[in-house]
Amino acid sequence: MTVLQKKTDNPIAHLTAEDIEQLGVELDAIRQSVIEARGADDAAYIRRVIDAQRKLELGSRAVLLVSLFPPAWILGTAGLAVAKIIENMEIGHNVLHGQWDWMRDPKIHSTTWEWDHASPAEQWKHAHNELHHNYTNVIGKDNDLGYGIMRVDEDQPWVPAFLAQPLWNFLNACFFEYAIAAYDLELGRNLRSKKRRRSPEFRGLAKQVLAKVRKQMTKDYLLHPALSGPSFVTTLGANATANLIRNLWAHSVIMCGHFPEGVQTFERRSIEGETHGEWYLRQMLGSANISGSKAMHFMTGNLSHQIEHHLFPDLPSKRYAEIAPQVEALFDRYGLKYTTGSLPRQVASAWKKVIRLSLPNDFGRRRVAEVQTMRDARNEMAGAAAAA
Repeated sequence: MTVLQKKTDNPIAHLTAEDIEQLGVELDAIRQSVIEARGADDAAYIRRVIDAQRKLELGSRAVLLVSLFPPAWILGTAGLAVAKIIENMEIGHNVLHGQWDWMRDPKIHSTTWEWDHASPAEQWKHAHNELHHNYTNVIGKDNDLGYGIMRVDEDQPWVPAFLAQPLWNFLNACFFEYAIAAYDLELGRNLRSKKRRRSPEFRGLAKQVLAKVRKQMTKDYLLHPALSGPSFVTTLGANATANLIRNLWAHSVIMCGHFPEGVQTFERRSIEGETHGEWYLRQMLGSANISGSKAMHFMTGNLSHQIEHHLFPDLPSKRYAEIAPQVEALFDRYGLKYTTGSLPRQVASAWKKVIRLSLPNDFGRRRVAEVQTMRDARNEMAGAAAAA
């Protein structure tokens, strides 16, 4: 049973079942080598990052106390935006994946960490760790794929409502933390069913989300601005701007990991009876990387190594750059495409796909035919005029 849905150009047609399982064995060996090597240096790294992030946030909020002065507003807003990105990407996302649970530090553990985000940690872990990572790019199973509001594959039937998906995607990016909270809650699915929306389970989860949203909004849009006294309005604006920057950045990074051209999607039935090796293969084909500097990798929470992250979501994020050459070598040896590119290129590719799939599959072909018909008509008229 292949994990890849049937396509004209099947990228794994050359692999045998034995090849796929051997690939899994080699990937297991890479994972085990990191587990055996992790230690004091890794622990010191995450503690340094957490300490630096907290100092940056505190310092930025202190600068915003005098945000009536434009230079202070710019400096404080920029620092706060960076602090929020680091907290969500390199710290929160990775701590909640259990990447640092092996340290047995109760303060840096997936069971105790609560992040600076509208989605409660426990709900996010269920939607992300249990659903998204198990069902990577499986249409109808992985809600991260298009967030349940977009058409993500040519084989999905097109309806006129998909024309608006570029707009929905833009709005989703601007309000990303709240969109993720709604998506983790499966809000649309639950509200459509009278039985579901009245269930005690849904009501309890919704209450948790509302409490977390209220806490976040109180902190960013009431408490901290109030502490700024005369700078209340400017600090309020700074917090809103920092949140917007964080949302746009996180959305872009995640889009680059799963939506650029060259990333595969899968049918539900394709994962029936899926083996360990086939699961690995789906992660490889359903993810894409972002090339760039060490600073860029850090600011993405090392999700710029999305392929490595999806293969080994519980390994320390700082190790992904170290094992990426080994993983890419496996791609080459097994004749697979290691999808990667610069941030601008991957963002442009993802948005191009969003726009392309918002249109009917034959729209481009019909448009080309119409243009060619118009050109032929003009040439014919020009020829007739010249002959006359």
